[in-house]
Amino acid sequence: MLLIRRVRQGFTLIELLVVLAIVAVLLTLAVPRYLQHVDRSKETVLLENLQTTRRVIDRFYGDKGRYPASLDELVESRYLRGLPYDPVLESDQGWQVVPVPEGYEGMVYDLHSTAPGNGADGRPYADW
Repeated sequence: MLLIRRVRQGFTLIELLVVLAIVAVLLTLAVPRYLQHVDRSKETVLLENLQTTRRVIDRFYGDKGRYPASLDELVESRYLRGLPYDPVLESDQGWQVVPVPEGYEGMVYDLHSTAPGNGADGRPYADW
């Protein structure tokens, strides 16, 4: 008596649909959390870049007795390696320069982002 065995190859359509449904459920849980972490990391980098640039402006004033004429002067004087990057705007050109108060020499007193919207804490990026 000969027994014929069927060799099963591949997966059935139902098995593939079940696997795809499980993957889809996992993605709907993971992707929003991933995007929140990306936004939070952009805000952290923006805050660090603002703090670093403000410290550099203060050091420039301490060394030279005047404020810089532009952000480019900070780079040319080697206080910064390059213009600060705004990760929310994804540019190094989106800065609002706060002018120097009367009685002081220079042009750059402070720096703010021009990114639209609010951070996770509810404050507008322009107020950071």
